Amino acid sequence: MLNYLWAAMIVIGIVYAAFTGNMSAVSDGTLDSVKDAVTLCITMLGVMSLWTGLMEIAKQSGLIEKCTKAIQPLMHWLFPDVPKEHEAMQHMTTNMIANFLGLGWAATPAGIRAMKALAKLEEERHGKNSGIASNAMCTFLVINISSIQLIPVNIIAYRSQYGSANATAILAPGIIATAVSTLAGIVFCKVMEGKK
Repeated sequence: MLNYLWAAMIVIGIVYAAFTGNMSAVSDGTLDSVKDAVTLCITMLGVMSLWTGLMEIAKQSGLIEKCTKAIQPLMHWLFPDVPKEHEAMQHMTTNMIANFLGLGWAATPAGIRAMKALAKLEEERHGKNSGIASNAMCTFLVINISSIQLIPVNIIAYRSQYGSANATAILAPGIIATAVSTLAGIVFCKVMEGKK
């Protein structure tokens, strides 16, 4: 659906530019946007490589394992249906730690592995794949989307790329906004879990 909306807006813009004699502005805007897109992709690739590498170093050094043990009581409270030693718990914890540090790209692979492991756990419990998300899957998805962040690395990189005078000025508002959204998500999940 979004593809159709974007396509319609582009076509309307080009047709309007043609009728108003602004096709050169459309051409210039297109070329500038393409240049900006390539520059932004290269910048974000560097940021992603740096933080994904740091996340791998943290994993290899045992830092992730220590953090996992530290937040184990919270994880068990959030996901009471998932056994502590199950692989899903490890992947969910890695994902949440990466998200907390603002490393969305480093968190994504762990999040995908966590969902696959949770689906496998559901299949083991019920003998077949029901195609219905479990409470743990829903809670994990909500927390992952709300994603409390200590350092919003991506937004800082975007702001820096586009010439912000103080790219890190969003740290405090970002922490407050993501903390509130995560808390609201957890409360919602626990209320819905209680209703079931």
